[in-house]
Amino acid sequence: MGGFFGAVSNAPCVEEIYYGTDYHTHLGTRRGGMAMSVEDGVIRRRIHDITNTPFRTKFNTESLELFDKCTCGIGVISDDEDQPLVVTSKFGTFAIVTVGKINNIQELIDREMADGLSHLSEYGSGEPNPTEVAAMLICRCSTLEEGIARAQKCIDGSLSLLILHKGAIYAARDRFGRTPVIIGRRENAPGAPDAWAVTMETSAFPNLDFEIHSELGPGEIRRITPDGVTVIKKPGKCMQICTFFWVYYGYPSSCYEGVNTEVARYRNGASMADQDEEFKGKIDSICGIPDSGISHAIGYANRFGRPYQRAFVKYTPTWARSFMPPNQNQRERIAKMKLIPVESQIAGKRLLFCDDSIVRGTQLGDTVKRIYQKGAEEVHMRSSCPPLLYGCRFLNFSRSRNEQELAARRAIAELEGTDELTPEILKKYQVHGSKEYLAMVEIIRKKLNFTTLKYQELDRLLEAIGVPKENLCTYCWNGCDASLSEDKKEGK
Repeated sequence: MGGFFGAVSNAPCVEEIYYGTDYHTHLGTRRGGMAMSVEDGVIRRRIHDITNTPFRTKFNTESLELFDKCTCGIGVISDDEDQPLVVTSKFGTFAIVTVGKINNIQELIDREMADGLSHLSEYGSGEPNPTEVAAMLICRCSTLEEGIARAQKCIDGSLSLLILHKGAIYAARDRFGRTPVIIGRRENAPGAPDAWAVTMETSAFPNLDFEIHSELGPGEIRRITPDGVTVIKKPGKCMQICTFFWVYYGYPSSCYEGVNTEVARYRNGASMADQDEEFKGKIDSICGIPDSGISHAIGYANRFGRPYQRAFVKYTPTWARSFMPPNQNQRERIAKMKLIPVESQIAGKRLLFCDDSIVRGTQLGDTVKRIYQKGAEEVHMRSSCPPLLYGCRFLNFSRSRNEQELAARRAIAELEGTDELTPEILKKYQVHGSKEYLAMVEIIRKKLNFTTLKYQELDRLLEAIGVPKENLCTYCWNGCDASLSEDKKEGK
């Protein structure tokens, strides 16, 4: 998916930008980059491939030397495209980073280039760079502020961004708040300059001594300078932040909309345990599938009254995140190599696992096979969210290009005898506890060889998070998109 960080101060702040960006590495592993204002307003930029090498090792020495005395800059971890981009325009030179997904990218390119006044250059991968397309949309307006608002409105999907321009940072949150954008402030000793930062993950703040100052609302645009924060465009009313930040994406120490990720996962795990009273005395230990399944499992174990014990440990020094490689065989191999079984916690045991979600189920099926090979008597699985039925239209949650790869979709296709799954068909399987729903879950259970399989109910998940349900995007589970009504109001 990706994440970004920026900082501005009257004093050099290169280390803040470097470390703040590094705290977003869990959100992407393909590209990492930083752009900073140096003497005379010149913007210097560096981008590195971080597929096999961590961000910090590519930038550590270089960043401190190249960007020495920088007082304003932005950084990004990206799943795919090269970022930041440095653009020379009628507004002057600016650097831009984005997070999101542009579904109508070719339509926008064709429209904007029809008059012959625009061009694109970032085609090194054979595909347009979404960040460059966003910059092109911005530059067609009379002011930078108008351009940012126009880009957000034109895009089908989502767009949150940071722009570095003339010693200031423009921060803009997606029109419907799909991703978080949070501002932090560091108050220094009397006489010393304050510093401001903007981030997607508040995990970046504590060790850099920043405190959360405020969160941008949906579609809001702010300008950040060493002197403070100015609202350029007020927030809209329709919030649809991605629920998966609390289920999977978000780092445990981060907060969004005032709700800590770890706490929400504990509550969600406890909620799942409340539905398993009949299993009391029939489970030896609770386990979490690393990493994000662990918090849900701890919450489950605390409520259930059985010990949390690790049947697997994750070997992290050399292996990147397993879902990132586009090649399925490579994903499976990495997933296997990085999870090491703790055999004494498996042999002869009745184990209950919590995982954040079941997407394709391929890696999970292999993991279950290994657990049985190590002598487990029973393997129970609890998914911390409902079955995934729709591919995300707003964020790059998965490298999968085909909804039919989803485990739930494959089960429904088997039950219906067709791959042509209409909204009417899918709706039957969304109802928790219906005969269609139970039949779908049973097929998944058999294919993945679980003793029992249960998914969390959507209403219970939303209750555990604690953000008003109308402010949460649940599209991947029920196909509902509240932002469509807003588009109709504006005639989009």
